[in-house]
Amino acid sequence: MKNTFILGIEGTAWNLSAAIVTETEIIAEVTETYKPKTGGIHPREAAQHHAKYAASVIKRLLAEAKEKGVNPSEIDGIAFSQGPGLGPCLRTVATAARMLSISLGAPLIGVNHCIAHIEIGIWRTPATDPVVLYVSGANSQVISYMGGRYRVFGETLDIGLGNALDKFARGAGLPHPGGPKIEAYAKNAKRYIHLPYVIKGMDLSFSGLSTAASEALKKASIEDVCYSYQETAFAMVVEVAERALAHTGKKEVLLAGGVGANTRLREMLNDMCEARGAKFYVPEKRFMGDNGTMIAYTGLLMYKSGNTLSLEDSRVNPSYRTDDVKVTWIREKEMKKIPEILPGTSLQIGETLDNGAEAVVYLEDGPEGKKVLIKERVPKAYRHKEIDERIRAERNRTEARLMSEARRSGVSTPIIYDVEDFKLKMQYIDGIPIKYLITPEISEKVGELVGKLHSAGIIHGDLTTSNLLLASERLYLLDFGLAYFDKGLEARGVDVHVLFQTFESTHRNHQALIEAFNRGYQRTFIDSEDVLKRVEEIKKRARYA
Repeated sequence: MKNTFILGIEGTAWNLSAAIVTETEIIAEVTETYKPKTGGIHPREAAQHHAKYAASVIKRLLAEAKEKGVNPSEIDGIAFSQGPGLGPCLRTVATAARMLSISLGAPLIGVNHCIAHIEIGIWRTPATDPVVLYVSGANSQVISYMGGRYRVFGETLDIGLGNALDKFARGAGLPHPGGPKIEAYAKNAKRYIHLPYVIKGMDLSFSGLSTAASEALKKASIEDVCYSYQETAFAMVVEVAERALAHTGKKEVLLAGGVGANTRLREMLNDMCEARGAKFYVPEKRFMGDNGTMIAYTGLLMYKSGNTLSLEDSRVNPSYRTDDVKVTWIREKEMKKIPEILPGTSLQIGETLDNGAEAVVYLEDGPEGKKVLIKERVPKAYRHKEIDERIRAERNRTEARLMSEARRSGVSTPIIYDVEDFKLKMQYIDGIPIKYLITPEISEKVGELVGKLHSAGIIHGDLTTSNLLLASERLYLLDFGLAYFDKGLEARGVDVHVLFQTFESTHRNHQALIEAFNRGYQRTFIDSEDVLKRVEEIKKRARYA
């Protein structure tokens, strides 16, 4: 069988990199890296760098390939990073790809840069159907495949983790890139300093953490601040990855993106996966940063599935979303089948009902022979002890207080019987999480429920279809650990955005579910129109920038 040869060019930011691959082999790769004299990346300078070296990089690549017996005439397709990324850089690379396409008579293949990070990881590791933690300079997302697309389960709502680290490093006077310098200083720390830990359901926010870390430098050593920054930021992204594992039932985690080179982040992910019985994968370090091989290989997958571009359709897209791409090259893989659960299933006392990202849940005997549900927030080995104990205690108290407040406001929740430091005793509701059976009719009831919650000034903070239970045709809202009081438009918008993101990432008929939710929400919340408009703004804000 004849090999398929694809030439790929990456040039979204720092690296201008080109490679030629087959289904099983990397034939050659050549890279030239833009290095600014001071500060971070300057888009125009980076584009000028790529334009300066494009011809020489391609010439060297073709020469290396020829030495291995591959002639230019054998190249079947030209792949290029179509986005997301810096516009000037993307346009420079696209121009080079078009010229090659014309000169070699090979079709163009427009590759999504984020998806290329995923596919190179799957190619170079034993992973088959993972939850992906993708952390780079400009983006941070938790992604997994379902229903013909790579779905985004959670992402940063402001800046990417890599940019947040670099921003802090510049303020601390550290040379670029900041991540490795922060990691080096962190190894010599003597204590942990409290910093903001910001998770909004499945989403993240790093800007406040970066600012707080810069302020902490006025009173603490750079070693202690770097250590505390890493421990806090990495615990946040690992927790969101664990939430996605718990929600999907998948058993693999793949780390992708340049920030993934950090050894501490890898340790934390490995600890989390071991505790959950999941497998953790990370490709060789050379494939963590931006590289031509990942573009070429993803281009090969796309080419073999008939996914090519005409010259007229080869315009770049700096805001190219991961979930905008129709994944034509995966036909058999599908999200893990959700097990059938029936109401009234016989459950044993002491049996673990759920091992979520927040806590383990089991039953105990209660008064008058009734079952009592125990929710215990167990320690997380990946988190620093001070962070872990603070978060578990705060969330336990918050859940008890705001769940009871929500009940008084007409929102159905379990009754809280007792509160301990890291444990809650509550009413056992024999129902089914709506992620197993959601329909537009149920989604409309969810909208009514959330409308009542927001009318009471309560933000749930973790609205997913795993945290809503249907029992005897009645909806119950669970898991108030991230809840808080806030009557602001932004907080309510983020709350609904988290739910809509769950619809889009997990449920095939997500548009019908969103429309049904809106109807119910408008019925019970007077300012619903303003909130729903804000949701659209937040969604745009979360796009790759």
